[in-house]
Amino acid sequence: MTLRISRPAALTSLALAMAACHAHAESTDTVVVTATRTAQPLANVISDTITINAEQIAESGAGSIVDLLQRQRGIEIARNGGAGTSSSVYIRGANSNQNIVLVDGVRIGSSTTGAANWSAIPLTAIDHIEIVYGPLSSLYGADAIGGVIQIFTRKGQGAPAVTAFAGYGSDKTREVDATLSGATGGEHSFSYAISAGKEKSDGYSATRPGLSSYNKDDDGYDRENVSGQFGLQIAPGYEAGALFLHSKLDSQYDNGASAYDVRSKAELQTAAIYGKAKFVSNVDTLLQYSQSEDKGQNWGSAAASGYSRIDTRQTTITLQNDIRIGEDIVQVLYDHRKEEVSTNGADAMNRDRTTNSWAASYNARRGASLLNASVRRDNAVYGSKNTGSIGYGYDITPQLRATASYGTSFRAPTYNELYYPGYGNPANKPEEGKNAEIGLRWDDGVNALSANYYHNKLTDMLVNTTPCPYAGYTFGCAYNVNKAMLEGVTIAGTTKLAGINLAASIDLQDPKDETTDKRLARRAKKHGNVTADYRIGALKAGVELEFSGDRFDDAANKNRLGGYGLVNLYATYAVNKDWSALVRWNNVGDKQYDLARYYVTPGSKVFAGIRYGYK
Repeated sequence: MTLRISRPAALTSLALAMAACHAHAESTDTVVVTATRTAQPLANVISDTITINAEQIAESGAGSIVDLLQRQRGIEIARNGGAGTSSSVYIRGANSNQNIVLVDGVRIGSSTTGAANWSAIPLTAIDHIEIVYGPLSSLYGADAIGGVIQIFTRKGQGAPAVTAFAGYGSDKTREVDATLSGATGGEHSFSYAISAGKEKSDGYSATRPGLSSYNKDDDGYDRENVSGQFGLQIAPGYEAGALFLHSKLDSQYDNGASAYDVRSKAELQTAAIYGKAKFVSNVDTLLQYSQSEDKGQNWGSAAASGYSRIDTRQTTITLQNDIRIGEDIVQVLYDHRKEEVSTNGADAMNRDRTTNSWAASYNARRGASLLNASVRRDNAVYGSKNTGSIGYGYDITPQLRATASYGTSFRAPTYNELYYPGYGNPANKPEEGKNAEIGLRWDDGVNALSANYYHNKLTDMLVNTTPCPYAGYTFGCAYNVNKAMLEGVTIAGTTKLAGINLAASIDLQDPKDETTDKRLARRAKKHGNVTADYRIGALKAGVELEFSGDRFDDAANKNRLGGYGLVNLYATYAVNKDWSALVRWNNVGDKQYDLARYYVTPGSKVFAGIRYGYK
């Protein structure tokens, strides 16, 4: 398949990039860990990677992490209503279950759907986010087809400090959070950070007339969370620590005109204990035991049959050795992951499965050249899968770098696709991906410009097939039948002009089901962002433009969702060194648009808040 980009679209994308990615230009001393599973300066990373720092999150005024991600390049979302409802995040056109989500290195997500419960992730607990685009199965295993998003909670450092925030906005949205953090000095230092937050909103109706479940009542949500990180320096080169996150979401949704309070409750929990040791001067060893739980309860009606419960748990043991040979790093990894599912309904779903994985990677720099390579083998109930990747970067000048990479990936069948009665089949195989990519990056410290082309071919796609080819299956079922192509170009840039910080990105893509020759549902052929901000003394004001082309709500491409453009405004004011204020006005034009057919999206919304202690 060849990606066809019209001349006007190409000129528009080039103009946007040259004028100014929503993420600000990365600092030359920015350190990331997700791209290679070890701390690396961003300058030494070949994979297309961005970070969303604490300041950007604070200024976003976003009601959820999904709102924040929607403003990043290479990412699209779909959502069945407001901030507390079911959401999907697509990276480079890949499905929500074709991406991995980590919280402080702990993998999260439902084993039944294969996707993270984005609505349960509290934005108030997040310090920063790293997004790595492209296949990373050779580092992280199953499901890393489109990319990996890693969320980092707050970590203690320096003198004891308290930070806090309180805000109020449209739909009676209320938000408060506070963090106590710090670290002791000396040879046996101890770091700590404890955060807690609560968000509540009366919301708005999740659905529109035309949907059978439509109800004009407001659908609000109540989300609360607590998280913590603790680390003890036992001796030089030896550290032990623990971390946790607990988030609880209670949200309403529509299920017809009944007066019954239809709602769902979700809990997201992560916990880990770890030890780091330097038994040999050039070897860093990490041993970590972690667990994540995704619990969901649903009350769809007053009848006993209206209640459902699905709990999933992932337990992982990781042993990682980073061996430094000169400036090179050789990494050897072992992962043991156990997934467990418990439901109140289908007994066939109540089971567990184990995946054992071995991986190795090599990262090197020689003058102007960068090289990385990795291989991995995963053994599970669905069989053994081997994946690998290789990437090369060359600094043509100190400011200009060219990159090229190739990687394979796979997505494991979910419990639903394997075991759900009348839908799943234990014979279903993993989906497979093969991605080739080239890129150019320019960064002179003031101006930054990047362009990446990717070509990701997927086979054995699991789709809902009707009629079902399995004997005894009455309706549609999960079946390895389709092929898909995720192909596109991402262009992004930042610059500063007359004191104004400009940033822009555009994605031109063709995410297509090659079996049916139809575009993948809820994905546009073009989408992007433009931002501009200006600082005058203690005041910083900015404007954002989000835009997307049309999409289809269904695999058959019969129900079209129109394109849209949104304008957002925000301002922050530093009252003094400790206090600051934020005002944000999203969707200034009160644009009505659709991310999912018959589901309501936010209209014009205002949010304001006060922060204490944020630097």
